[in-house]
Amino acid sequence: MHDDQYPSQLLRQRLHEIIFEADTPAGRRFDNALLVCVVASVVVVMLESVADVKAQYGQALLALEWIFTGIFTVEYALRLYCVRRPLRYATSFFGLVDLLAVLPTYLSPMLPGAQSLLVIRVLRMLRVFRVLKLAEYLTESRELWSALRSSRRKIFVFLFTVTMIIVIVGAMMYLVEGPEHGFTSIPISVYWAVVTLTTVGYGDISPQTPFGRFLAMLVMLMGYGIIAVPTGIVTAEMSRRVHGPVSTQSCPACSAEDHDHDAVFCRRCGAKL
Repeated sequence: MHDDQYPSQLLRQRLHEIIFEADTPAGRRFDNALLVCVVASVVVVMLESVADVKAQYGQALLALEWIFTGIFTVEYALRLYCVRRPLRYATSFFGLVDLLAVLPTYLSPMLPGAQSLLVIRVLRMLRVFRVLKLAEYLTESRELWSALRSSRRKIFVFLFTVTMIIVIVGAMMYLVEGPEHGFTSIPISVYWAVVTLTTVGYGDISPQTPFGRFLAMLVMLMGYGIIAVPTGIVTAEMSRRVHGPVSTQSCPACSAEDHDHDAVFCRRCGAKL
């Protein structure tokens, strides 16, 4: 019994090393090949949305789509096979992304009928979720996400302050300009304040009175300064979180990452790495 399980255990360890870790030659080759497949599959989805391209190469694009679906299905099955807790990985962010990457293609043939064509199109567009798999191979994205989480309270206070400014400016513009100049309500005026403060400037509504234009000028100048505030908050948080290099090794039990290079046990579940 033990002799039968030992080769299976070695196979799982080897697959886990190749699929989940990028600090080995085999792992790097697997990641590079998977990245190529992800980018190529997203390109196929984009080309399929172009009517002229689909009319001429529709069958070829459909064949490529099923090929990529098969590749990602095998990859998803191997990921579930080589982890000790497959349900935990299946319900994780990247586990759900892996499922969304293949599920729509399998569902689309099972929804026949003219009325369901629109539903099929929506389901097939979910294949674009494959591009999210690229984030799994960007170590810097974890540091950025960690900095965003740490600075979320400051960002919330900043957004709350901006919201108050927008509401006040919108109410003032409604009183100053009025419906005769396009500011027919406070929500419309708030919309103008958002567009102006963010320096987008659609131009569909513009102040006509001297005081309204002066207020618009102040909002525009304020917008240039406000845009830089969230960037400064996140940058400062990232500077405080500078640390040593992080290993790409993934826990074979729970798939947790971001361990120190000298870590022996998983930081989340305690399993041996």
